[in-house]
Amino acid sequence: MQANNFKTVRNDVQALLQQAQDLFAEAAAATGKKADDLRAKGQEVLDQALNTAQDAQSAVLQTGRQIVTTTDDYVQSNPWRAIAISTGIGLLVGLAVGRCADRY
Repeated sequence: MQANNFKTVRNDVQALLQQAQDLFAEAAAATGKKADDLRAKGQEVLDQALNTAQDAQSAVLQTGRQIVTTTDDYVQSNPWRAIAISTGIGLLVGLAVGRCADRY
C-alpha cells in the first residue's frame, strides 16, 4: 500500500518537474509580459513539486520512526527471540552470499 503511495508521489513530482521544464523552455523563447507570466507559473509548479516532495519525506520519516519504535519495543520485551531471529536472518543471508560467491 505504501509502495503505491510512494510511486504515486514520485510520478506526481516527475510530472510537475517536467511541466516546469516545459514552461521555462517556453518562457526562454518568449519575451515581455508572456515570459514573466510563464516564469511565474513555472515557479509555482516548482514550489508545488517541492511541497509534494517534502510531504512525502515527512511521511517516510514518520513511518520509519514508527517502525523503529515498534522494533525497539519488541526487542525490549523479547530479547532472546530477537537474538534468535537476527541469527536466523544472518545465517540465511550468509548462505545466499556464499552461494552467489561460489558461482563466480
